[in-house]
Amino acid sequence: MKLLELQQVGVKYERNRKLFRRGTIQWVFHDLSFVLRRGDSLGVIGENGAGKSTLLRLMAGIIDPDEGRVINHGATTALMNLAGGFYPELNGEQNILLGGVLMGFSEREVREKLDDIIAFAELGENINKPVSTWSGGMRSRLGFSLAAMLDADVLLIDEVLAVGDKNFREKCHTLMCERIRSQQTVVYVSHNESSVAELCNQALWIDGGAIRALGPSAEVVAQYMAC
Repeated sequence: MKLLELQQVGVKYERNRKLFRRGTIQWVFHDLSFVLRRGDSLGVIGENGAGKSTLLRLMAGIIDPDEGRVINHGATTALMNLAGGFYPELNGEQNILLGGVLMGFSEREVREKLDDIIAFAELGENINKPVSTWSGGMRSRLGFSLAAMLDADVLLIDEVLAVGDKNFREKCHTLMCERIRSQQTVVYVSHNESSVAELCNQALWIDGGAIRALGPSAEVVAQYMAC
């Protein structure tokens, strides 16, 4: 069953733009087409700047493509936002409720998972303090926990296995494996090619703004490592 479909998708930005003058248009990627089906575990690899995180934001509906179409066949998506995205003046619990609603879940659905999200993040009393007082690592923990505990059709993961201390990373890894075994659809962006080969059944290699390879993860990772 199709969940998300990318049809000749492209994203561009403008470089060195000055006041009242146009800059140089550069494509992050161009003419990307593939289908994400229920139960897929897709790893996305490529060099820095290849557009991997941009691809996740497209799939989450946070940004729109400059060309082509992203078709959502009724799927809910949850993006693990490790860069922040929280409102600094609100505390952790308030950000959970607001973030879950912005992902497309009802307040009731988020409240039902609230205790699980808080427990998984392991933030203690800090959950009641404004996020502006938190470290970057604490925000990352909450970003992971919020997306991981909600029952989204598609889980979009951006380098989460580097979050926190060793014990928390192991817990993240275990949860990832459980979700994949349960046939939840997962898209996992990583610079750790071995984890992509281990966790995912398919891999997408983005290179030079285009798809270089798409297929079984072990084969695609081997091609990438050989270059």
